[in-house]
Amino acid sequence: MQKFLARFAKDESGATAIEYGLIAGLIGVAIITAVGLAGDSITAMFTRVSTELNAAATQ
Repeated sequence: MQKFLARFAKDESGATAIEYGLIAGLIGVAIITAVGLAGDSITAMFTRVSTELNAAATQ
């Protein structure tokens, strides 16, 4: 049993795949955050443009 545990502790196969998975997850979170922030900014810009166009049309 001790040999099995020692071999298991030294075995690093699959660790790289897990690391790549974690990196991909973090990149995904960063993209979702950036799109969310940009979406709010774009919505505010179009709202401002719409308000200005409506104000110009009523003059």
